[in-house]
Amino acid sequence: MTYACFTVEIADHIAHIRFNRPDKANSMTPDFWKELPEAVDKISGHAEARVIVISSEGKHFTAGMDISVFMSGSLDGDAANAHVSAEAFRYKIKALQETFSALERARQPVLAAIQGGAIGAGVDLATACDCRYASADAFFAVQETAIGMTADVGTFPRLVKLIPEGWARQMAYTAERLPAAKALQIGLVNEVFDSHEDLLEGVMAIARKIAAHSPLAVSGCKAMANYSRDHSTADALDYISVWNAAMLRPDDIKEAYIAKGEKRSPVFDNLKPVSG
Repeated sequence: MTYACFTVEIADHIAHIRFNRPDKANSMTPDFWKELPEAVDKISGHAEARVIVISSEGKHFTAGMDISVFMSGSLDGDAANAHVSAEAFRYKIKALQETFSALERARQPVLAAIQGGAIGAGVDLATACDCRYASADAFFAVQETAIGMTADVGTFPRLVKLIPEGWARQMAYTAERLPAAKALQIGLVNEVFDSHEDLLEGVMAIARKIAAHSPLAVSGCKAMANYSRDHSTADALDYISVWNAAMLRPDDIKEAYIAKGEKRSPVFDNLKPVSG
């Protein structure tokens, strides 16, 4: 499919979503909010890829919400009945939230390669990914505060679970830029690379390592990590016991050991497609 704000390529079991509006700092137009979850759900459902990489062209990862979303009137309420309008507006916000929840819900790990600014909704997108990597010039900014609103499409429920709460609060209250070096120090990103080229090369190398493993095992890891984050230790231990009782595949374990002994790459079945 052709998308308005990004391209999608699948090769060697890696799906690469690349934002391609560098002249507009890869801002998120109305099309973006509809198309990204469609693309991610398609990759997840078809199971052709074993890992998803998100990167961008140009100076910045993304400037966040495009001004056209604010100026189009689609976020305006109905002055005649503020309460009914507010109830409907809640569902508009929930639809925007779903754009990034699709990344969290995907069966495959999602790796974000962040260069330049991840601004406003860019922070929401990044925090919904499994792992974040940055170039040395990257920065993160909860910009919503500076334009008179409270971030509402994922910053608070995710950011406070990734970094110390005090830093999450400072980022939100001040709207200041968090540079890549500090993001690495507090755990927001896994690694910082010297340049944009090194960043993409490094992230693709990590993606290839993931793609070489059993897709069933990797998908299970993601499901367990998400579940464990949101549940008690006892609940998570019980869930993994049920998961492996149903989905532990001895053939994959045997193949991993045999391939290692034969000094070759193991061969695993892809996940089964779950959508048309």
